[in-house]
Amino acid sequence: MPTPHARPAWDDLVTAALLGTDRRALPSALQIPGKEAPAALLEAAALQTVRRRAGLRPAPAATPPEPAADDPRPPVPPAARHRLATLLTDQPGTGSGGRRGAAPDLMELLPQWLALANARGYGPPPELLPALLNAARGRTDLRPQALTFAGPRALWLARLNPDWKFALRATPGGGVPLPATDDTAQVQQLWEEGLFAERVALLTTLRAHTPTAARDLLLSTWSTERAEDRLMFLDSLRTGLSGEDEPFLEQALTDRSRNVRATAAELLSALPDSALAGRMSARAASCVAVDHTSSTPTLTVEAPHECDADMERDGVTPKPPAGRGERSWWLGQLVEAAPLATWQPRLGNRTPTEIVALPVADDWRGELHAAWCRAAVRQRDAAWSRALLGTPASPDAAGPGAVSLAERAKLLATLPAAERAEWVAGFIATHGLSEAFQLLGVCAVPWAEPLGRAVVDSLNIARDAGSYPWSFSGVMGLAERCLDPAEAVRLDALTAIPDEPENASPGAGGYWSEAFQRLVTTLRLRAAIRAELPPRP
Repeated sequence: MPTPHARPAWDDLVTAALLGTDRRALPSALQIPGKEAPAALLEAAALQTVRRRAGLRPAPAATPPEPAADDPRPPVPPAARHRLATLLTDQPGTGSGGRRGAAPDLMELLPQWLALANARGYGPPPELLPALLNAARGRTDLRPQALTFAGPRALWLARLNPDWKFALRATPGGGVPLPATDDTAQVQQLWEEGLFAERVALLTTLRAHTPTAARDLLLSTWSTERAEDRLMFLDSLRTGLSGEDEPFLEQALTDRSRNVRATAAELLSALPDSALAGRMSARAASCVAVDHTSSTPTLTVEAPHECDADMERDGVTPKPPAGRGERSWWLGQLVEAAPLATWQPRLGNRTPTEIVALPVADDWRGELHAAWCRAAVRQRDAAWSRALLGTPASPDAAGPGAVSLAERAKLLATLPAAERAEWVAGFIATHGLSEAFQLLGVCAVPWAEPLGRAVVDSLNIARDAGSYPWSFSGVMGLAERCLDPAEAVRLDALTAIPDEPENASPGAGGYWSEAFQRLVTTLRLRAAIRAELPPRP
């Protein structure tokens, strides 16, 4: 053994170990008669390790973290806890040729599991929170539901692990407790001294409870705020927007920031009785009229010839994007911002359906109808949305007023859920599934029975026709998430491999069989999840 006084530097030992004792000879004090140099090196390293550890001075004890806030929700039942663990540990793979196979994608069921657990008021199993936060870290779409379910412990853990900092960023105010909305002194202090995220959270919370107090708070520092902050604060007025906000918003129309002016104009246009809405109504009405001189009443359009300072002040953007004419650009903005109530008295007291059906002179129909579509979506006007959507069986899949299926999807979102599902079911029966994908995305989950049956029937028709199966994979994925689980019984018959027509895509029958097997299995899993998360008494 080395002599007690031999205390080689730790760096020397590391160097000798890295280079090898055949290239770096051991100091004579470490050489042990009868023992090979590598063994002597390891003994010296072991001895030095003990010395290093024994020589450390104990550091002051760290202050333990404060415990997480209490979560009053009951934990999920044992069966649901086991199901969540399975969903979180699933690692979906792809089969040969990119085919998904018949096994369900469990990770795609996780959002629905979380939504149901949140809706029924359950809290998380603490031991699964790290896995849940890791899953949410990799999927931004999962974060809102995951953080709601995780509750206060998620914020507590996020302060201890930098990998989960997204939970703090996603929580208003970074998870910092806000003062009670009726504690005027604390509210004012946080508003004047808090971080930006805390101020946004405070204003949003106050606006939800006391809209007037939130607006007054914003007014107290408005002139000293940065432009980007003013824009974020102004956006909070969407909650509880009312005519009482009009004077402040009119003042914001003269703001130094173009984005602030545009947002103020948008908010004012959502108030049908505001002065701005009246000004836009007058401008738009002066551009559109009914020509009774022709054999058929026809809408005539005279787009603005200039964008004056008053129009700019009211939120009209003067410069059009590339490829758009100035006059059509200005017309669209005026019609979009005008209250839809403008048009019936202006156009002969016709109903929205009758107005949309009128011919439009000089190729202005597309521009005018597209602006009415945007107005119907912004103002959540179901009557105008129905008129612009038309009947689902109309020959033109894009509809009488929509410029695209995406526009039609936005119009559908303004209708009640049952009406939406019925309309899309009729659309599928006429135009098939390839045109309906975007429309299915705005329908309530689970799909109503008529819509679910229309989707399954169309998939079955495509299967029997030997259609190229991979073109329906998107609809199949939606069906797995959105079909009513009760449809599983009816789908059992479709899991068999069908006889393939002569013109069918090679291997199509096997693909359809796998897809329907996966669909049935997924629906049954969703039914099991429902049973494992029963409504709380």
